[in-house]
Amino acid sequence: MTYGKDPYKFFFEMREKYGNVFVFVLLGRRVTVALGTQGNNMVMGGKLSQVNAEEAYTNLTTPVFGEGVVYDVPNHVLMEQKRFVKIGLTTESFRAYVGMIEEEVELFLCTDSAFAAYKASGVDMWGSFDAYHAMSQLTILTASRTLQGNEVRGQMTKTFPQMYEDLDGGFTPLNLIAPNIPLPKNIRRNKAQKAITEFYMNILRTRRERPSEDTEYDMIAALKDQHYKDGRPVSDREIAHMMIALLMAGQHTSSAALSWCLLHIAHRQDVQDALYQEQVEHFPDSDGSLRSPTYEELKGLPILDSIIRETLRLHPPSHIIMRKVVSDLPVPCSLGNAPENRTFVIPKGNYVWAAPCVTQIDPSIWRKPMEWEPSRWTETGSLAAQLYRDYAETGEKVDYGFGMISKGTDSPYQPFGSGRHRCIGEQFAYVQLETILAMLVRKLEMKIDHVPPHNYHTLIISPQEPRSIRFRRRQ
Repeated sequence: MTYGKDPYKFFFEMREKYGNVFVFVLLGRRVTVALGTQGNNMVMGGKLSQVNAEEAYTNLTTPVFGEGVVYDVPNHVLMEQKRFVKIGLTTESFRAYVGMIEEEVELFLCTDSAFAAYKASGVDMWGSFDAYHAMSQLTILTASRTLQGNEVRGQMTKTFPQMYEDLDGGFTPLNLIAPNIPLPKNIRRNKAQKAITEFYMNILRTRRERPSEDTEYDMIAALKDQHYKDGRPVSDREIAHMMIALLMAGQHTSSAALSWCLLHIAHRQDVQDALYQEQVEHFPDSDGSLRSPTYEELKGLPILDSIIRETLRLHPPSHIIMRKVVSDLPVPCSLGNAPENRTFVIPKGNYVWAAPCVTQIDPSIWRKPMEWEPSRWTETGSLAAQLYRDYAETGEKVDYGFGMISKGTDSPYQPFGSGRHRCIGEQFAYVQLETILAMLVRKLEMKIDHVPPHNYHTLIISPQEPRSIRFRRRQ
């Protein structure tokens, strides 16, 4: 109960009492928590012979994503599937996505009922929108337009939203333990999973029968002709399930990150003004308006980049990373509190958790860790900037089967995980976050009295209600 109410408070209190390694029982499961950078490394850099992500997550993900993908396959197959997805995440695609996302933001502001004040052009009218609800809608619209393809985007105002909502209902903590209880939510989840799978398979059949001459930058185009290393082609059903995984896995994390960004920007007028001025300085047009940015230009905006990094530090998408222990796992002496000449061992069958959320707000690492302060990432000699470079760029490089990446398992900053299970959609997430934030701040002035606390009752930690932001069209 203590963990469920406030995981952050629970972790810090237990660390104070027991050290970086401790065990508690959660819904009948023995869970060993390993905190700190060494704990992150032990769990996310662990050997496949000792820790297993598939057995930890499959109950939750397989009924939603479908069989034969992600955590429903052996790790080496998952690594191949990540390689297939990475093939579709090219710089050329990202360049095309920026313009698509810009169009979707403008269309959303002009058509969504919450933004009536924006449509009242020339009138100094204030309105309000629920940050999390609005960003959930906008992220799924932009993801469908870019990664998912025109056919999916065309259904976003028709049958798809209800199917998505029913499928999304399968992401509940209870399903980690018992995924097949015939609850109404699970029955709707199963029906929606079957319907969305068939929807994607119909798209694939149509594309194969009537190829388009236009260049397609979406993920369906990237996946439909891929083969595994043994020569077997990726089946249409597997592609459909991978498309579902891409949609569902990225939706919650991006919408939560965007809503936290907007809430902090609306609360800190100085940061909001600086972010807008950055747009004015970099993208002036001849008629006095702001021109469209390019992919490369967005990557070069330090204030925008710092806002995203700082938000992901303080509000990481997931507060825990879990694995199932598949063979006895010794705890490094420097991490545990074992007596001299003895070693702690986590037994086979237990679960082990890392909690990067703890290292991302550890006062021994970060200056004023609970304050949202984007400037920490651009200060001369900044520890934050060095930590990010080690995580993203200059650290040890490893190829787990889907291309070289920075290992990053011992970093205190891990918003996208690390090691072999590092999020394959990290680069796309930045393109989506950067473009949406840049477009919104140039179009809206936003205000809020305070940033709401965390809602810990959802799998992805979101802002508690009320989370409404007041806005008016920027003059």
